[in-house]
Formats: sequence, C-alpha cells, structure tokens
Amino acid sequence: MALTDRLKRGFVGRPIGSDRLGETLLPKRVALPVFASDALSSVSYASEEILLVLALGGLTLLHYTPWIAGAVVILMLTVVASYRQNVHAYPSGGGDYEVASVNLGPRAGLMVGSALLVDYVLTVAVSVSAGVANLTSAATGLAEHKVLIASLLVVLLTLVNLRGVRESGSAFAAPSYAFILGILVMIVTGLVQTVLGDAPRAESAGYEVHAEQNFAGLALLFLVLRAFASGCTALTGVEAISNGVPAFRRPKSRNAATTLLMMGVIAVTMFVGVTALALISDVHIAENPADLIGAHGEQRTVVAQIAAAVFGDGSVGFIYVAAVTTLILILAANTAFNGFPVLGSILARDGYLPRQLHTRGDRLAYSNGIVLLAGFAILLIVVFDAQVTALIQLYILGVFISFTLSQTGMVRHWARLLRESAPAAPDGSAPLVAGGERRAEHGGERSGDPLAGGVPLDASMRRRIRRYQAISFLGACLTGAVLILVLLTKFTRGAWIVCIAIPVIYLGMQAIHRHYDRVATELTPEPGPPTLPSRVHGVVLVSKMHAPTLRALAYAKATKPHTLVAVTVAVDPAETERLRQAWEERGIKIDLVVLASPYREVTRPVLDYVARIRRESPRDVTAVFVPEYVVGRWWEHLLHNQSALRLKARLLFQPGVMMISVPWQLASSSHAQTRQESVGAGAVRRGSAAPPGHFRPGHRGPGPGSAGGGDAAVTANPPASSNAAPPGDAP
Repeated sequence: MALTDRLKRGFVGRPIGSDRLGETLLPKRVALPVFASDALSSVSYASEEILLVLALGGLTLLHYTPWIAGAVVILMLTVVASYRQNVHAYPSGGGDYEVASVNLGPRAGLMVGSALLVDYVLTVAVSVSAGVANLTSAATGLAEHKVLIASLLVVLLTLVNLRGVRESGSAFAAPSYAFILGILVMIVTGLVQTVLGDAPRAESAGYEVHAEQNFAGLALLFLVLRAFASGCTALTGVEAISNGVPAFRRPKSRNAATTLLMMGVIAVTMFVGVTALALISDVHIAENPADLIGAHGEQRTVVAQIAAAVFGDGSVGFIYVAAVTTLILILAANTAFNGFPVLGSILARDGYLPRQLHTRGDRLAYSNGIVLLAGFAILLIVVFDAQVTALIQLYILGVFISFTLSQTGMVRHWARLLRESAPAAPDGSAPLVAGGERRAEHGGERSGDPLAGGVPLDASMRRRIRRYQAISFLGACLTGAVLILVLLTKFTRGAWIVCIAIPVIYLGMQAIHRHYDRVATELTPEPGPPTLPSRVHGVVLVSKMHAPTLRALAYAKATKPHTLVAVTVAVDPAETERLRQAWEERGIKIDLVVLASPYREVTRPVLDYVARIRRESPRDVTAVFVPEYVVGRWWEHLLHNQSALRLKARLLFQPGVMMISVPWQLASSSHAQTRQESVGAGAVRRGSAAPPGHFRPGHRGPGPGSAGGGDAAVTANPPASSNAAPPGDAP
C-alpha cells in the first residue's frame, strides 16, 4: 500500500461497502447531537444577543427582555411544530429545498438551496470562531493565533466527518449531552437558590451601562424589533433534521419528528432558563465594553457570568460549564457538516451542482461536499479574521429565507392534499380512493404516509391537516416578518454580502443546470442503428524505433483500417534519418510520413496533418494510435517528456478523430500492480454494487444519477503513470 493510501486509511478509516449503508443509520440518541448541536448551542448566545441590543438604550430597556424572549419561544415552537410535519410529508431528505421545489416551483427551491448552502458555510465559520473566541478569552496568549486555531479545528471536524456520519455522531454525542447537562444543572441550581432567598448575583450587576441615545417612539420600536431579530439566532439549525431524514433508522419520519420534538423542548427550556437567570442575577453586558461604567478587564459572556454567580467563580461547576460551552460552540459546526453534503448531493442529483457531489466516499459519507464546505468555511474565517462580531451579521438571513419559503410551500402542500384526496365514503366506512374504489379496511398495501399524499383521508385526518395548514401559515407569517426585520437591521452591518452571495450561487446553479441539459440533448441518440463511417484512416505516431512503436504498428494493422500510415515529426534531422534507416532495415510495409517542423514544434504539424485528412474525407474517421510506456513510480513520471499528453489532449477536440493508446509496461510498473486502485472524484459510488455480468442488447443499463450512472464513459485513474512517446521526441 502506498504511503498516501496508508495516511488516508489512518485518518479516514477503511472503506465501507455499499451493502453496509444500513449500519450507518442513526438512532435518536445519536441523531440528536448530530443534527441538533447547532440549535442547542444557540442557547449560549441567543439571550446574550437580546441583552446586547437592548443595552444600547441603557439598563431601563432590559425589562423588554422577557417579552422578546417569549416571542422567540413562540416562533421556535411554531417552527418546530411545522417541521415535524415536514419530515412526514417529505421524508426523502430534501427538506426545505424539496418542499419549495414541489409546491412553489423549481426557482423557489433553488433560492432555498442557495440560501441554505450559504447558511451552512456561515454556521461552520461562526460556530468555530465563537468557540475559539471563548478559548482565547481564557488563554489570552493564543489570541494572536485564533485564525490558525479556527482553521485547524475546521480541518479536524472535516477528518472526523470523513469517517462517516455514524462515527462523527458517536464522537460528538458525549460533549453535546455534557453541555445539556451542565446548562440544565446550572438553571435548576440558580432557580433553587432564588426560591431559597439566595439569588445569584452576577459580577456585572453593579455596573451601569452608558446609553448611546434616548430611544422613544419609532426608534424604540425599531430597537426592540432588532433585539428580537438578534434573539432569533436561537432558531438556527432547526431545519437540519428535515434535511437529514434518510440518516435516521426506520421508521425514519417518526424518529426524525421525535428528535425534532426533543430538540425543541430542550432548546426552549435552556433558552428560557438562561434568559431568566440573566435577569435574576442582573447580568449587564454591552456591545462596546467601554459603555460598561465600573467594569474592569475583559467582559465575560452571559453564560459565563451566570455560571460564576451560581457555582462560584473558578469553581468546578464554573469550569465545567465554560469548557462544555466552548466545546459545543465548536461542535455546532457538525450540523452543517451533515446538512451541507446531503443538500449538495440532492442539488447535484437534480443537475444544479457538479455530479461529483452526488457520490459517496469510502466511508459512505458525501466526502466531496464535506471537503467543499470546509474549504469555504476556512476562507471566511481567514477573510474575516475569525471575528465573531463581523461574521454574526451575515448569519441567520439564509436560514430565514428557507424557513419562509418552506412554510409557504407547506401551506400549498396541505391545500393540495385536501383538494386532491378523496373524502370519506357516504356510509362512514373506509374512505374512497380516486375512481370510487374502497381501500380495504385491513387488506391492501399502505401507499405511504397520509401526510405525504396518495392516501385517502377520513374526516378526522382532514381536520388534522387543516390544523397543520394553520400552523404552517402562522409559521410562514412569523418567519417572513423576521426575515424582513433581519434585512432591515443587519443589511448595513454586513448582511448585504449574503444578499449578493445568494443570487450569485443561484445564477451559478442555473448555469450548471443549463449545461447539463445541453449535454443531455447532445448525447441523445438519433432513432435507428448507429451510422457507420465510410472509411477508417489509421495514423500511428512514431518517435523512434523501439518496442512500443512496433507494438502500436502491429495493433494498428490488426484493426484493419482502410488506410494506415506512420507519422513522425522532423524535430531533429539526424534522429529522423536514423528512424528512416531503421524503418528500411526492418522492412516495415507501412508508409512513414515525415512532417516538417522548422520551429521544432510537435503538436501543430500533427494537428494539421489530421485536419487535412478530415477535409479530404469528412465522412471518414481518423484513428490515431499513440504508443506509450507505463512506469510505476511517481518520480519516474517526472523524468520523461509529456508533450504527447498535450498532443492527445488537443486531438480530443478534433471531430471525427479517435484516440487509441497502446501501452508498453516497463519493469517498474510491476510495483504498481498490487497498489490499491485510486478512485477519483465522481467515480460511481452511489448505490449498491451491481452483480457481475455482461451487457445484453435491449437491457437497460443504469442511467444518470443511478448506481453506475453519471457522465459519459469514465475510467478510474490507473495505479501507474503512463508516458506517451510523442512523434519526433524520444522518451
């Protein structure tokens, strides 16, 4: 095994067969930390975001906090309730993208896909940067290296996720549950202390906050709405479960809906508890630490101040909460590492992204999507210098675009379901299906989840669907209002970048889709049998008289073309003359054509010669035979001239020209025979391996997007390097 393969196996692990895909499916206890870490981690800063905005008007505005937090809770519960129906209605894993595409049209779906792709990248950048900020606030000596630390953490998360969803979930489960335990214990302890008359008091309770201005009237309303929009960061990550339904164990939809409910209950409980303790302990915090009158040193986060007030500064409880909070902020990026690759795979399946994103890697994870996400996240971290305050302004816009369009789509889904589904039978028995036939009470096969359509609905189910439609309508109105608020309050603070990025990605995906459509149209065969060429002209490229040349000549002659010539380019007159003499001495009965090259160029004379044949016989085919030798070591490949590779690449663009490589294996190539085959990007790994057999005329093979499908015929990269012998240039 090569060194690179050993390193890959060490970091990523051994390949997993497609038949073991079911073993990678997640139970609810593992799926919760995998898909909900982003939503749960938002608790650590959602309350803080509300307090930071209200503090702009001084301490007198903090009494709006409970009302704003209550509005955030109502919105979160509404969205969670609506998404629990999404996973039943659309269990394929398309999530918001599929909902919008089916009910609002492909353009709306593509807009949702663009917004979610941006949001997933920002999730990684913001989460990791926030975790590093917590780390460097404790270890100030690392502050100047925060960009490097954040980038290395993204690489670490990438390696863990490349090992597969199941392994990444198992690795991140313990820290996620440790965070939940730490926050809940802190909340319960703080509330008990309050009930017993010993309420916790934050270190900043005695600080005053300098108001930037006096807010009243419309200015006050705008500030409160801005605080609400900032608090809505608590909703980020709610949509991830609906995008990851295929990763759940059966019954997938039910398990996903249960996990969503668990996440909603835990997140709301922690958010309400942290907000309540922040008010009870009189936490005072400001965007600009200079506005805190009486403060000394660096300003701590809200969670850190509450933990210090409840457990004592420097205590075991304080250190535990601080450590798990930092860890969950970093691991929150794992939600994006599970959502982005799946969404990218679905978009690639539909032809909106490169098809390489639709393939699974050695560990049955969408490796190309994982690596792409990591690359963009690191780029954002470097560009924004890992500054959370700068990155947070770009956040949540994309997710609320997807929320709004998804909920609007679900309203139309329920309306269509009620319109198209058959009503109950007049006698109150089993409902009627289309055409008036009764579905047997106990017989017959269940066609699917009634929320997904295709199943007759009785009166009680229709009433349930109307309730679901009302929930979706309420969710669409609320999330749409928040989307407008986010645009108004964050546009000038950096959200304009997202407003540019989403349309650019949208237009790029449309261009990719048009390209795939054009290619599919061009590749569609005409009716009837294939048209045979009138004649085949064989051309063997020759550089000198050696074994690869003789093999190429023999093979070309064995194919029996109508005409056959050997072609060499006269780069070195002495070498060309020696080739003539060797040709005559061997008595080769194939004409040797010498192409003049006064400027010592190899490619142009050959291209002109082949083009001349095409002009003289447009309906004929020219077969160009290229003798080449194969070496087994990478450094041997560097020692040989590669001009023939450029020649082959140029000939591929010539219509009516077929390229035939005739290999000659050198002794060193034997070292590569036992080397594990390297599978390049886009190799077929989408489904279970097909049984071995031969193609039969009339038997339909796998099509694009299926196992064995994809682009035109592609071969795997050879384990050894091949070096073509260009005409007129010795190897």
